[in-house]
Amino acid sequence: MSEVAGVITRRHALAALGIGMLGLRTAPASAKATLGDDGLYQMDWYLESFLDLSEDLAGATAKGKRFAIMWGLKGCPACKRMHESYMTDPKIETYIRDNFEILHLNHIGAREVTDFDGGKRGEKAFGEAYVIRFTPTIQFFPETIAGLASKSGQAREVARMPGLLEPVEFLAMFRYVRQKGYETAPFPEWLKKQA
Repeated sequence: MSEVAGVITRRHALAALGIGMLGLRTAPASAKATLGDDGLYQMDWYLESFLDLSEDLAGATAKGKRFAIMWGLKGCPACKRMHESYMTDPKIETYIRDNFEILHLNHIGAREVTDFDGGKRGEKAFGEAYVIRFTPTIQFFPETIAGLASKSGQAREVARMPGLLEPVEFLAMFRYVRQKGYETAPFPEWLKKQA
């Protein structure tokens, strides 16, 4: 859905009702990952979404944040480690929460996702179209939807974290995207320059 002056989107309606107010916290009291009914770990600040990616990306950009999709799977040991260790580390959790909107999708899920080109697929088929092979995988997208509809799959991403990196590299990947390091170097080269 496109943003048009004077038109209230579903996202704006939810925010007006106060449903989106959880993301306005200034600091986590004590971050806690909870296990949802679908078997995926969730943080209370993850994006509540109608699964319209253009709308989600535009909403993140309007808040001065970057948009990312995190892929999880029930029973995934690396997903559990990421949520129970990394995402509860105040340094990691605060940086990601303050700088990113995270949409958590189920690798084998069936919820319908509206892609940047308007196409609709279930989560599993959507992941297959983007060649998501394992969990966790995190896809990072540009700040604007301009030109994304004409691209396909991974070509829409600015970066990808396939699998779980060690905590220092995990946080560095989010900094890489936030600082637009992908415009100057691949992640491994950028990371070496940061040391």
